[in-house]
Amino acid sequence: MGIKSLLSRPFAFLKSESIKRKYHDPVGLQNNVLQELLRKGEKTAFGKEHGMHKEMDLEDFRAAVPIREYEAFQPWIDKILAGEPDVLWPGKPLYLCKTSGTTSGAKYIPLTKDSMPNHIRSARNALLSYIANSGNADFVDGKMIFLQGSPVLENHKKSGIPLGRLSGIVANHVPGYLQKNRMPSYETNCIEDWESKVDKIVDETMTQDMRLISGIPSWVQMYFEKLLEKSGKSTVIEVFPNFSLFVYGGVNYEPYRAKFEKLIGKKIPSVELYPASEGFLAWQDSQDDEGLLLVLDQGILFEFIPTDLYFTDNPPRLGLDEVELDVNYAVVLSNTAGLWAYSIGDTVKFTTLDPPRIKVSGRIKHFTSAFGEHVIAEEVESALEMASKNQTVSITEFTVAPQVSPDSGLPYHEWFMEFDGPEPDLTLLSKSIDEALQNKNPYYRDLIQGSVLRPLVITPLTTGAFQSYMKSLGKLGGQNKIPRLSNDRKIADFLNEHKIA
Repeated sequence: MGIKSLLSRPFAFLKSESIKRKYHDPVGLQNNVLQELLRKGEKTAFGKEHGMHKEMDLEDFRAAVPIREYEAFQPWIDKILAGEPDVLWPGKPLYLCKTSGTTSGAKYIPLTKDSMPNHIRSARNALLSYIANSGNADFVDGKMIFLQGSPVLENHKKSGIPLGRLSGIVANHVPGYLQKNRMPSYETNCIEDWESKVDKIVDETMTQDMRLISGIPSWVQMYFEKLLEKSGKSTVIEVFPNFSLFVYGGVNYEPYRAKFEKLIGKKIPSVELYPASEGFLAWQDSQDDEGLLLVLDQGILFEFIPTDLYFTDNPPRLGLDEVELDVNYAVVLSNTAGLWAYSIGDTVKFTTLDPPRIKVSGRIKHFTSAFGEHVIAEEVESALEMASKNQTVSITEFTVAPQVSPDSGLPYHEWFMEFDGPEPDLTLLSKSIDEALQNKNPYYRDLIQGSVLRPLVITPLTTGAFQSYMKSLGKLGGQNKIPRLSNDRKIADFLNEHKIA
C-alpha cells in the first residue's frame, strides 16, 4: 500500500466533529488516565513513599503528591542516573531526554516504553487530522523534511540509559511509511554543528520535490535564507513549487508569519504542535478554531494553576472542569514517564473548553517585572503583531529586557530587534507597540501614566546578532529558542555589543 493511500483513508475519528464527540467528557478521560498512572505508580519507590494506591481519587492524589519543579525532582532523577530501577516508573527508562536551562544545569527527563507512544501517535494524529479535515494529502507524494537534532544517542555512564535531545530520540522512531520520503539523509542529520548541518541540508534538498517542511520557525527561517542564497531564487516557492504544508512548534509563529510569507512567496497552510520533553501535550486539530487540542487520553494527567497564584503557598490545582477561557495557567502534569505533579514551566490559556484547546502564552519564569508590571510573552508578541499591521516592518527576531538604571531619564523596557530589510521608523514603531502593550497590561499602563516608566525604547541590532548569541551559548539550532523576555540584563549585555550605532 502506498503512503498516500495509507494516509488518505477516511480517518473519521480525527475529523473535528468526531473529536468533539470523543472529548465530550474530558474529566472522565482524565480520570481513566489517573487510574492508569496509579496502577503503575504504586509499584515504584516514589509511589510507595507517597502512599500511592489505585483506589485514590484526584483529591487523594493531590493531597499525597505535592507540586514539584525539576530541582525538587532531582533526587529521584539522581537515583535513576545511578542505575536504580523502579524509581519513578516500573523498570528503567527507555531514554533520558537531556535539556538545559535550569539553575541546576542539565536536566534529564525520563522517557519510558509506556510514554513513547504519546510522542509518536500525537505527531501522526496531527498530520492525519489535517488530511481528514482539509482533504489535502498531496504533500505525501513528495519529500518531507524535519529539521531536528542529531539522532545519535550516547549511553549515560552510570545507568547505561541512552540519552539525547528529544527531537533526536524521536527521530529514531519515525514510522516506516514516512522513511522513504523523509529528508535529510541520516548522515546529514547526525551532523552536530548546526550551521554545517543546514548547509548540507540545503545541498541535499535544493533539487528535491519538497512538500512538507517542519521545525522551529527561527531555524527553518535560517534554512530558507541559505536555500535562497545558494539557489539564486527570490522565493522558496520558486525552489519548491509543490511546498504545501509547514509544521512547527516550540514558539509562537505570529512574529515570524510576515517574514515567512515573504520568504516563501505565498501563504502556506500550517499545523502547530506542542511537543515537550515531558510529553506531547497538544496539536492543532482545526484550521478554523484557535488553539491546540489537549491530548487527554495518552497517559498525561493535566492540572492547571492560575499564574497569579503560582508562587503563593498551596496554590489551587485545577482540573478541566474548573478552568476558564482566557486565563493564564501554569501547566502541571503527571505521566507514564514517571513525572508526578511536575510543573513543566509553560503557561497556557484556554481558547475553547469543548473540546479543550489551549495556546501557549509563555514561561512561568520568563517575564519582565522589574517594576511590578509582570509583562508576559503573549503580551509582547501580541503588541508587536498589532503594531506591525500599521506599518511595513519585517522583524527577524526580538527580545525584551528592563533598563532599570539608564544614563538619564526614567527607566524603560528595552526591545532588542533584528530587522530584515530597511530599518522602519523606530519612533512610530515603538509608539505603536507601547500603546498596544498598555492596552494589554494595565499594570504597565499605570507605570507609564504614573511616570514610573517611560515608553519602551527599541535598540536595532546588526544582522546575525541573535544567532551569535545562541552560538555563544552552544545552542544554535535544534529545539533551542531565544527567550522573549528576561528580568535581568544578561542577554541585553551581549546584544548591546551588536547594536547599530
